[in-house]
Amino acid sequence: MPWSVGGLRLGRDWVAAPDPAALRARWAVLAGSEGAERERLFRPSRSRRPDAGAAALPGQRSAATARFADGPGPCPAPVRVLLDPFDEQWLLPDQRLIDAARPELWRVRDEHQLFLVEAPDPLVTAHLPAGRLGRIRPLHRRPGGAEPNLAPGLAALLGARHGGPVTPEDVLCWILVAGRPGSRGYEIPLAADPGRWRAGLELGHRLLGVQLRGARGGEPPRLPGGRRPYVRSAVTQWPRELTYDAESATLGLGSGTVSPVPAGAWEYEAQGVRVLPAWFAARTAHRGPDAEGLAALGPSDWPQGWTSELLALVTTLALLAELAGERAAFEPGPGLSAEELRTAGVLPPPAWARRPASVLDHQEEGPGGQFALL
Repeated sequence: MPWSVGGLRLGRDWVAAPDPAALRARWAVLAGSEGAERERLFRPSRSRRPDAGAAALPGQRSAATARFADGPGPCPAPVRVLLDPFDEQWLLPDQRLIDAARPELWRVRDEHQLFLVEAPDPLVTAHLPAGRLGRIRPLHRRPGGAEPNLAPGLAALLGARHGGPVTPEDVLCWILVAGRPGSRGYEIPLAADPGRWRAGLELGHRLLGVQLRGARGGEPPRLPGGRRPYVRSAVTQWPRELTYDAESATLGLGSGTVSPVPAGAWEYEAQGVRVLPAWFAARTAHRGPDAEGLAALGPSDWPQGWTSELLALVTTLALLAELAGERAAFEPGPGLSAEELRTAGVLPPPAWARRPASVLDHQEEGPGGQFALL
């Protein structure tokens, strides 16, 4: 996957939140402020400040391009993003507020796109990764899934070697299974044996289905009936902490309880951080002693939808914990040699494959309402 993009750099924590209503409230407060108070709430950086203009993000036609100080305009509809591993939140899609929004990723963001995030354990999401997650490699170079972000000739070589067509999603699934951090960066051996290739794809497609969590029209992953987590008691007041009782396999959120929660879900880590406590901390951050300004605006009562999100997350982590052993034990077998890849023209990938494709099929509005030239 030659084309990669650095992660988004938001620059200010208040532009993203687990609750879209909180983002609309923050926008209203900021837009209604003036002078020094607006400057304080905005939290300017070298890249973004209220009196600087910015282009509209591709695909966000309602976003204003006037300087925020001159006219904030209506609040843009928050969009779903992946802010931390397995933590889907919401973002205000206005480039005037984001230090480095990576417009090239917004141009190829659609219902066909998947994003691979480089990490010790690779992560795939259908939502735009917007946190400090690592480099991002889109599966497709153009909207509509029209051109795969694969080294030219790779899919044809693998198809001929393994006796059947190879899709971009197949290659992505193989990366999930066989990719490992190495001395030269992230390394993906390509199986030379058709049997190992098929075994890797079978496991990879299972991993992908769990990671996508029902996105793109797929079925949300489920645990068998007797192991499926349920809300045993509702959250009636704001929980101060997230607790876990291993003996009863129960997750506690103040007055609320969820069970059964497998130990593998509670202990699951991504990028060295346990996912469930980090998910909970993100939803209580606006109530913490360090929260100030717009970041302190959030729901006063625990939203019922968050409990549903928690149930889905527990299921995802439990299934990934079960698959982790299979992935760790998987052996790709003998690999295709670099010489074979060079002979087929796969290596080295051409320079154009490392750059974003020209996907401008309509005029994009630049700062101050001028059209952007690309």
